[in-house]
Amino acid sequence: AALAQALKDRRIAAAGLDVFEGEPSVHPALLEVPNVVLTPHIASATVATRLAMANLAADNLIAFFDGRGALTPVNAVAA
Repeated sequence: AALAQALKDRRIAAAGLDVFEGEPSVHPALLEVPNVVLTPHIASATVATRLAMANLAADNLIAFFDGRGALTPVNAVAA
């Protein structure tokens, strides 16, 4: 709502968005301002990227269960 108001008031000149609060819903006010471009969140939607994501997930599981810890932990625990 705050971003939509800032765009409407021209405090922000324009915006291009592919991520939304409460995704997949888009705040209705963003649909009413002419100085915004909205696109679906699809940046990773390629075969190569999805395969790399799957491989990284598998590598993380293997490393974790081998006792080495995750390769790319989301919430690293301080040692």
